[in-house]
Amino acid sequence: MRPDVETDPGSTPLEMGDKGMMLQVLALHVPGLTQILAHVIAEVRGSVNKDINGAELLYSLLNAPWLQSLLKVESILHTLINSELKVRVHHLLLSLQVYEIPKPSNEARELYALLSHPHLQGATIRRDDVTGEIYIARVIHGGLANRSGLLHAGDRLVEVNGQPVFGLEPEQIIQILTHSHGTIMFKVVPITDRPVNNQNMLYVRAMVDYNPHVDPSIPCADAGMAFRKGDILEIVDRSDTLWWQAVKLPSITACAGLIPSTSLLKRSQKELWWSQPYHPYTCVKTSGFRRSLRLCRQRRGQDFGTSQFCTLFCPTSCYSLLANPYEEVVRYQHHPEHPHRLIALLGPSGVGVNELRRRLIEINPKVYQGAVPHTTRPPKCHEGSGREYHFISREQFIEFGELRGHLYGTSVDAVKDVLASGKICVIDIEPYALESVRTAELRAYVIFIKPPTVEQMKCTRMNSHIITNCYTSRPFKDEDFQEIEDAGRNMEQHYCQFFDHVIVNDGLQAACVQLLTAVRRAQDEPQWVPTAWIRPTGQS
Repeated sequence: MRPDVETDPGSTPLEMGDKGMMLQVLALHVPGLTQILAHVIAEVRGSVNKDINGAELLYSLLNAPWLQSLLKVESILHTLINSELKVRVHHLLLSLQVYEIPKPSNEARELYALLSHPHLQGATIRRDDVTGEIYIARVIHGGLANRSGLLHAGDRLVEVNGQPVFGLEPEQIIQILTHSHGTIMFKVVPITDRPVNNQNMLYVRAMVDYNPHVDPSIPCADAGMAFRKGDILEIVDRSDTLWWQAVKLPSITACAGLIPSTSLLKRSQKELWWSQPYHPYTCVKTSGFRRSLRLCRQRRGQDFGTSQFCTLFCPTSCYSLLANPYEEVVRYQHHPEHPHRLIALLGPSGVGVNELRRRLIEINPKVYQGAVPHTTRPPKCHEGSGREYHFISREQFIEFGELRGHLYGTSVDAVKDVLASGKICVIDIEPYALESVRTAELRAYVIFIKPPTVEQMKCTRMNSHIITNCYTSRPFKDEDFQEIEDAGRNMEQHYCQFFDHVIVNDGLQAACVQLLTAVRRAQDEPQWVPTAWIRPTGQS
């Protein structure tokens, strides 16, 4: 429905050409506006030529892209009003023009989605297999149907454009909508008791990848939302036990998408896990605070056996994924009077984790400090407890490796001592220690040091040496660089959901600057952290 409008059929395109601008105003709907605009353009043109103050600014406003776009839309709408052409003739042209906007806003992105798939946004339908009735299955949060307030989940759909839909399959109704033009008329019977969504907003970190287009169980793949490990999701509707509605943060659209609920995702992951053939766990070579400790850590993993090692120490093992496909998170701002957050560096062996940690501490040892390593071996004559090593028992380690019958590693107490002194503790860890440092006590900020390309490593590490498993030093070989790249890729694939920040070490100086910036942000800026760190135990 549209109001009656009055047009000026004698209007002609207005042209202003000194600086190449052309505005086309076709039959504007307000009487006299065409003449007024023509007069303004003529006056501005004369003022620009005379260098009158402010004329250039007014000229630039009239030449603004948004005004030209508005006039384009107006001219097309006016053409539709005075013709028998169907709206579908123009929606593709309009969608292309919206797509080509240099810096599209959220509204422009939503408009593009609507123009690309007209009339199919904002709600899903279902068929009652017993009665054959068609119902609104859900109204997508933030979509047009939700914002209009006219459709609600549970409403019974009777007709679409006068055509009864009783007994039809949902796919047939979608086809009716697809081939409809202009105004779409729905006849619905409202649900008697409309459900009230009084749930609080829930924010989670995705611990798994999800793609709705390869999920056969999703009611509508086009309404689904894909996400990757580590993405922050805002759950806006949990009224359905199987399918939640969520928005990925930072949001580029107001419209939510369907994602599987925790229970459904657990079930799907469990079915997928049991259907996969058994593959022995492959240890990923990682970086430690000393090469000898790094080697004994790796040896420890090999000594435990692949299956037991994966089960006990891998936070991304199948057991952990089945338990926590989503991790509830909250926005956290570090308080200046509280101990600093632990900085935990992680990366494949040879990528430069230890060197970056050492350089960071050297920059300002009054601010940054590493945790003193621990060992169970007896102290040598020149060693003192707390200087070279802390000499403790096996039970006090949070991560350790074994070398010549003795354990070497890091303890919680050593980290807490540094934090209690008012300094920022910087350590490097193995992947299996992630669960030990991501606690309410330490609140670790995990930074992944990612290797650059093989070609870049050849340039930056051509004069460097690597320590082998036999504790001998030799220059890097081409196969070493390939191993580092592969190990980094595998580590990122398995553990990226635990990373708070990623730095590509394609040069120590640049990487060190990035590390300094990341550490500052970890202490000064709000971050997403597990809710369990903030919420008291037992509080829901």
